[in-house]
Amino acid sequence: MNRTIFVSLCATVLSVLATPAAAQLTPTQESGRATALIVEEPSSSRMPAPTLLAQSRSQAPRPAPLRRRRGTFVGYVEDALVESNVRIRFDAAAGNTVPDRAEFFYAKCGCYRGLVGTPAFDPDAPGPGPGGANDIRFQQLYLEGEFMVAPGFSLLGQVPLRWLQPQSFIPGTGAPFPNQSGVGDIRAGVKLGFVDSAATTATVKAQFYFPSGDASSGLGTDHASFEPAVLLWNELSPKVTLESQFGVWLPIGGAAPVPTNADGHFAGRLLYYGIGPSFTVYETTRTRVAPVVELVGWHILDGNQTAASSDAGGINIVNLKIGARFVVDKGSFYAGYGRALTDAAWYTDVVRFEYRYSF
Repeated sequence: MNRTIFVSLCATVLSVLATPAAAQLTPTQESGRATALIVEEPSSSRMPAPTLLAQSRSQAPRPAPLRRRRGTFVGYVEDALVESNVRIRFDAAAGNTVPDRAEFFYAKCGCYRGLVGTPAFDPDAPGPGPGGANDIRFQQLYLEGEFMVAPGFSLLGQVPLRWLQPQSFIPGTGAPFPNQSGVGDIRAGVKLGFVDSAATTATVKAQFYFPSGDASSGLGTDHASFEPAVLLWNELSPKVTLESQFGVWLPIGGAAPVPTNADGHFAGRLLYYGIGPSFTVYETTRTRVAPVVELVGWHILDGNQTAASSDAGGINIVNLKIGARFVVDKGSFYAGYGRALTDAAWYTDVVRFEYRYSF
């Protein structure tokens, strides 16, 4: 009796102890014999913490890399990119038949000093004379610098050197003047970017012209000017870039108008615009070659000129420029040719060379 009770208690204790183990074992038949298959927890719960962190990072979505920004390719349109750089630019032009138009290229012709007894007589006309030039060849060398003082903001300046060779003069206006050369009107200004992305840059540029050139030699306008503009750089595709500009040139003062008792000034206000698509035809990690075609125009709002009609207001001037830029690392070289498409012109033909280094 006691033995039976003891055996029963032992069997009960063994069955209770065996219950947790049975929950972890699953009988299966393998190779004709019964084995126990251990049910394991998911493997991720047993991974070390660093392994789990690395796995989660590798599986997280990664942002697409930004396209590498390309530089400017234009030679005549002002570039919108805000960065530190220096430039040396040289122009050789011919066919400037109205050099004092709106006092944009040089000051009012000195020939008005000899028109005594007429309504156009102006003893203070500041330009070269006494002969009135009606065909001028000229060359200009520009020394330019831009320094980025903060992201999206830069200071800039330009010192021009000018050489003039008058080719012919208006009959009866006086003795011709000789070739001239010297420093022109110095410029200084700022650039402020208000859109800046991998594909688009938009910038406001404002610069002042100082009357530093000798107006009596045809090297300057004899008045200050202010020039605000909006510039746009847009990468349309990995090979195609479109650059454009729109601005206004505002003279501050100027010579007396024609006739001298009229209102206003000889100097006139101008609207100007330009667009320049370029296409990269060759590219390596260090070099790029991109031809560029530019259309640049000016619309004169008012002012005078020494021509058959003294009123310069309403005149349109449009030029076509064709060239290419060669980029090597941080430096680039531009060469191009421009031709006037309108009868009115600042020049009929121009050749431009430019070296630019960014830093």
